[in-house]
Amino acid sequence: MNRYFILEKIQKPADLRPLGYGVLYELCAELRSFLLDHVSETGGHLASNLGIVELAVALERTFDTSVDRLVYDVGHQCYVHKILTGRRGQFGTLRQLDGIAGFLRPSESGADACISGHASTSVSTALGMAHARTLKNQKYHVIAVIGDGALTGGMAYEALNNAGDSGEPLIVILNDNKMSITPNVGAMSRHLARLRVSPRYLRAKNRTKRFFSHLPFGEHLINFSSRTKSRIKRVVLPTTLFEQMGFAYLGPVDGHDLKSVCELLQSAKEMKKPVLLHVMTQKGKGYRLAEERPEDFHGVGSFDPSTGEPSAAKSPDFSAVFGEELCRLAANDARICAITAAMSSGTGLLGFASRFPDRFFDVGIAEEHAVTMAAGMAAQGLKPVTAIYSTFLQRGYDQLIHDCAIDERRLGCVFAVDRAGIVGADGATHNGVFDVAFLRSIPGMNLFAPSSFAELRAMLSRAVYHESGPTAIRYPRGGEGRFTGCTASEDWVCLREGADAALVSYGIEINEALGAAERCAQANKSVAVYKLNRLSGEFPQELLVELAAHPLLLICEDVAPAGGIGEALSSALAVQGCASRILLRNTGSRFLPHGKPTELLRLCGLDAASLASAL
Repeated sequence: MNRYFILEKIQKPADLRPLGYGVLYELCAELRSFLLDHVSETGGHLASNLGIVELAVALERTFDTSVDRLVYDVGHQCYVHKILTGRRGQFGTLRQLDGIAGFLRPSESGADACISGHASTSVSTALGMAHARTLKNQKYHVIAVIGDGALTGGMAYEALNNAGDSGEPLIVILNDNKMSITPNVGAMSRHLARLRVSPRYLRAKNRTKRFFSHLPFGEHLINFSSRTKSRIKRVVLPTTLFEQMGFAYLGPVDGHDLKSVCELLQSAKEMKKPVLLHVMTQKGKGYRLAEERPEDFHGVGSFDPSTGEPSAAKSPDFSAVFGEELCRLAANDARICAITAAMSSGTGLLGFASRFPDRFFDVGIAEEHAVTMAAGMAAQGLKPVTAIYSTFLQRGYDQLIHDCAIDERRLGCVFAVDRAGIVGADGATHNGVFDVAFLRSIPGMNLFAPSSFAELRAMLSRAVYHESGPTAIRYPRGGEGRFTGCTASEDWVCLREGADAALVSYGIEINEALGAAERCAQANKSVAVYKLNRLSGEFPQELLVELAAHPLLLICEDVAPAGGIGEALSSALAVQGCASRILLRNTGSRFLPHGKPTELLRLCGLDAASLASAL
């Protein structure tokens, strides 16, 4: 039986326009089934895409996204857009190597306006496109879709403030589902809650306008009514923040009422000014389990859609171990606090939030603020531990320098850098391959790289109690490998002796180095393996002497080459007059594609087999 009778007839967005609303609602149901069928197999972002189905259909029906510029904030909510713009047949390859990406990707389709992988950027991008349209005297619409979660990020307000003041025709759609990944926090969340009134008001106002327009002096009556209403509104109700910024505010409207959304989009399309359309949606809509537990179905691996259970049992991972160890330390020290930027689940801090709610701070999608707030806490005697994904911490680089490291008091801020190195299916915007470079560049910053759960526990305690100044601990997504020991008390260690060559690595990549050494041993080649635990500061003289004794050195790391350990260590050895032949293996000067981590390691020549063949 064909489950997608309507969907299979949609080859391009223009095919939506002749369809009546009854058929479109059936299409929305088919789209939800399609998403559930495919994402349960490939993994991906589910709840956010289930929630945006009607809005996405309305956008593709109202606008021509091959010409009009549609920017989805973050981009993980773009699955329906991709399905309706010619990529339905490729959806079985979602987030797989050489398959379609889980985010906007212009190289896939002209309908994807830009790369989008981090939050709070859509309005800035859209305003830039709108300015380009005006300066080049072109005709197209620009639309930004931003979630209420992304409105916890300061960049969104910088852009809204500028966009409203610019007068540039631009449509901003606020997709308000009261969630980012976990429930939203902060004053903006409360402000939006006050705006969530019945959408029937706007429809009634439009009907009244149409009635007056057919009467003699109707326009005068409409203008008088509008002026009177505005005066009363200013006295009785606070003006919305968006109106104060210069936007015409429409809504709120039920985002699952397809007809109402289409009508408001058409109205916004005809207005020649900045417009903000407030759309209320339900994250996980149409799949009961995702409706009840949207945070559990934000980003998923393959799972059984009938039960919601993962296809493979979840194994312990570095994030969970970090959260458990931080709870253990905090139980004996009331000075320890935890900070996260809207990622309490992903960083393993849900347990901390439950056990120590007064010492847990979710600042929303505001990494810069998180870093500086941690500095303020440390300055007053607390021990803040801030858990942020590697690529998200990039946003806090300025604050790491000017608010943390530059303080002569050597503030004891600890940064748990999650998702460091190759992440995998989320692709270029999420692979944490730059943190070693930007953290090593900061004077006085301590940087550690555990290779096992035991080392993470020990290094966290070391960072909190024994290091002076700001300290970062970088660790990967997922679990530990063959190396499960603990050498955290040392800055470096030789794990395996060898005379013919030496492999140098750190973090989770040490497992590939050990594997490569074993392969070489089978070929009668003796290879030493050196593991670095501290990645910051000068390299110890003893280490340089030992490495220089090997005729061949291979330094491997799952990060970008510029600013990495390979560059720094080879430079230090050269200064010492080292005559060894030195090879560097890293992710290369590029943005890695999406795919399984094992596939990406092989692509970069960082897997055990590739390393062994290079020796």
